[in-house]
Amino acid sequence: MKYEELLEESTIHDVYVIENAKFQSKADGLINGNVIGINKEVRTRRKRTCILAEELGHYHTTVGDIVCQSTASDRRQERRARGWAYNRLIGLTGIVNSYKHGCYSLSDTAEYLDVTEEFLLEAIQYYRSKYGAFATIDNYVIYFEPSLGVLELGINA
Repeated sequence: MKYEELLEESTIHDVYVIENAKFQSKADGLINGNVIGINKEVRTRRKRTCILAEELGHYHTTVGDIVCQSTASDRRQERRARGWAYNRLIGLTGIVNSYKHGCYSLSDTAEYLDVTEEFLLEAIQYYRSKYGAFATIDNYVIYFEPSLGVLELGINA
């Protein structure tokens, strides 16, 4: 998903995005109600895409101020918002599609999916914790251990 598509989605949900916000904190992005700010120090469009997706994840999945992450509930909400972002930008289907497209390295996969390598690695960890060592989708097995890999299953005629 492209950054511009996330901006359009924000508009549909009446979420206002301030793309060059100046923060007192070192946060890359913050949300307050229906206003998302992306730190002006974040220069790359790909990183802005990841940040916007996560903040939209907070909009759709969290309640209240969870900036401090001081409670287990706050941490669960943070994980839920990040999971929403991983699924929105990557998803198991995105991993399979990148494989079909000929992406065999993390950097190629991140580029194809238009996310940062760091975001992709975090998504892989998230999927590993959710599914275990592998997940199956359609005729593909996606391995998360020892590293990301995709295997196409043969079809018996």
